[in-house]
Amino acid sequence: MDHLKAMRTFVRIIEEGGFASAARALNVAPAVVTRALADLETHLGSRLIHRTTRRLALTDIGAQYLERIRAILSDLASAEDLVSSAHSEPSGTLRLRTPAAFAIHQLAKHLPDFHRQFPQVNVEVCTLSAVEDVDEGHDLTILLRHRPLDGDFVARRLACTEVILCASPEYLDRHGRPEHPNDLSHHKMLLQPIPTGRDDELTFARAGMGEGALRDEKISIRPRTRAAVSTMNAEMTYASALSGLGICGLPSFVVEDAMLESVLERVLPGWQLHRHTIWVCMPTRKHVPARTRAMLDFLVTTFGGQDRDPWVAHAECVMPSPRALPSSSL
Repeated sequence: MDHLKAMRTFVRIIEEGGFASAARALNVAPAVVTRALADLETHLGSRLIHRTTRRLALTDIGAQYLERIRAILSDLASAEDLVSSAHSEPSGTLRLRTPAAFAIHQLAKHLPDFHRQFPQVNVEVCTLSAVEDVDEGHDLTILLRHRPLDGDFVARRLACTEVILCASPEYLDRHGRPEHPNDLSHHKMLLQPIPTGRDDELTFARAGMGEGALRDEKISIRPRTRAAVSTMNAEMTYASALSGLGICGLPSFVVEDAMLESVLERVLPGWQLHRHTIWVCMPTRKHVPARTRAMLDFLVTTFGGQDRDPWVAHAECVMPSPRALPSSSL
């Protein structure tokens, strides 16, 4: 038995949530994954995973073993990368964990530039609807936070993103363009849970004013009408807004291109909802692989690393006013 390979297979089974998905990730037959785990359990003399027809669950000793070998494999990878990076360009596989919406609307269009600079690095992207914490099984994790970060890891700011209310011009032509937050009570709202603790309440502040003014210019409302579609998925919300089903609230990095192309129009531009800070994080390590450092620096350079929203600024500077378009083009 290749002990190291079996340990890595066990970790991948847990990370991927099953034998078949682990086999696909490792590009081997499912039987190979099953045999590797069986050999490891035989070698250890203990069952690591409870198997049922519906799900997998770690045994108590399996959970403890997983924690230990993750640390061992991480240290081993760091030692190997320390040696290889001393005399070669960044290479190998980099594992990146990120919210799906950020991967689709931002990472995908910038990765070709990264690949041109570092052709020997293969980026394995793990996407989730929401990423809540830094995973030590990944080299880098991208987090969106409404509040300050807290944890034992290294973090660098990429940018800030404002939550934008927008809708298709066709929807707004039919239902009217809100001029004040109170006008939203008459509109169909495509809303996702927001970090206020109350999913049905929106708190607005006047845009472009000082902090003192913002405190005095806040207003909270509860829209009375929901759209025909309700979903936790940002991409479904985005598609629903494009289809004219209502007014959505999404991060600026999601709606930037749609605003530039005038297929979505910003609603209530004089008011702000809330914003997130986007961080790229990595587990604390003594030795950071060259490929991880390369991607970290690339992301910070690409998105600016500043306490500002580059997407809404870009869209509002370039976006033509939908009301200025000739009637023949509507």
